[in-house]
Amino acid sequence: MNVTILKFGGTSVEGATAIKNAAGIVAARSELRPVVIVSAMARFTDALLESVRVAAVDDAASALATLEKHFERHTRVIESLLITEAEPTRAVVASSRLEISELLTEVAGVEQAETVDTRRRLKELKDGVVSHGERLSAAMLAAVLRENQVSSVAVDARRCVITDEEHGCATPLMPETFSSARQQLEPLIAQGVVPVLGGFIGSTRDGKTTTLGRGGSDYTAALIGAALEANEIQIWTDVPGVLTADPRLVAHAHTVPHLSFEEAAELAYFGAKVLHPKTLHPAIERDIPVRICNSRAQESGSTLVIGESRKSPQTVKAIAHKTGVTTVQVTSTRMLGAYGFLRALFEVFDEHRTAVDVVTTSEVSVSLSLDDTSSLPQIVAQLEPLGTVSVEAERAIVCVVGEGLRSTPGIAARIFSTISDINVSLISQGASRINLTFAVEESRIRETVCRLHKEFFEISESEDAQRELQELNSQVVA
Repeated sequence: MNVTILKFGGTSVEGATAIKNAAGIVAARSELRPVVIVSAMARFTDALLESVRVAAVDDAASALATLEKHFERHTRVIESLLITEAEPTRAVVASSRLEISELLTEVAGVEQAETVDTRRRLKELKDGVVSHGERLSAAMLAAVLRENQVSSVAVDARRCVITDEEHGCATPLMPETFSSARQQLEPLIAQGVVPVLGGFIGSTRDGKTTTLGRGGSDYTAALIGAALEANEIQIWTDVPGVLTADPRLVAHAHTVPHLSFEEAAELAYFGAKVLHPKTLHPAIERDIPVRICNSRAQESGSTLVIGESRKSPQTVKAIAHKTGVTTVQVTSTRMLGAYGFLRALFEVFDEHRTAVDVVTTSEVSVSLSLDDTSSLPQIVAQLEPLGTVSVEAERAIVCVVGEGLRSTPGIAARIFSTISDINVSLISQGASRINLTFAVEESRIRETVCRLHKEFFEISESEDAQRELQELNSQVVA
């Protein structure tokens, strides 16, 4: 249908100024036939989650009281931006507040006994509460668009995104989602109406509210884009695209103009916060470009993620990192010439639903890294019959990404000579042609990333600029 998906993150709808700006971005792209996905206001999702916790240990009234300042934030947006649409939108906020109150009352009434049924019911109720963040954002942005003469309607994303019953981290059922999304959205688009959906939320086949997990709003954008075979998916956030490194660590980090899907997926998985790792899968399957833009400064640049890769002059395109990592090493002479050992090892992690990031092996040992350590004591106990287990906490993963990384001579030597005095473990390169991944002590992550960025971007780019100047001067002299 030649549509463009515009997704706005929490900081892009955090208040009246941000929402007015988002509405301006949508209006300016009306010829692109936009379909809009929105996150909850910044900090509102965390507040909703906290209210569920308070209700479970205290009471519903106390839990609802913690949300009052956030309802007031929504009210201030209505007062600042709406006139003709003000009363209907106030009614939406009031209805949402009432529904949240009822859900929190149910939470407070659930027995605290740790049973499967109790945990499941609490997860269902939590999804119901948390879904209101995105639902309110969609209602407000659609109202602001109408107030500014853009035909728009808030669409309940739960009618579009159909999922399994894994509350808190549901998996979309693709055939049902694609069919439902088209059924709900195509008639509106054909009439020139801009649909606005809350991201992050869906529903089961029988209508129970679910959520897609953290970062789920980006995933919703990709799902809807794939369902409608969009021309482009635009992720509007508060940074100018994907940067060469985390700007909180590296002052001179700058925008990477182009990335392949594979490069972007690696960066997202290993710590680049701009994209959620799940986001890219539906876009990759349909070969839909994903553009990351800065809603606060549209002229500051953007990153376009596309199917084909482009090698950069310095090969390395970006450096991602992830802290809070724990490494586990299992050593056993029984690995020698044996089959089935790795299967037995990974079945332990599968049993505890614990994802493994980086894996390296030798003849007699396997080392791997984990983010989630909630089941680590049980995992270690089950691994010990397989061999000697050692655990190291407070580690960080560094991921150096760029097309041609594995096939370019000298890159690994430059990386490790730059940080030669920093202890490195879990080196993994052969698994991918585009990245080199390794672990360091968490206390030295800033130093590691800053040194690598200087080596591959600040020094290299300065040398490139000097060579271009010398070539220009030689041409002038000639």
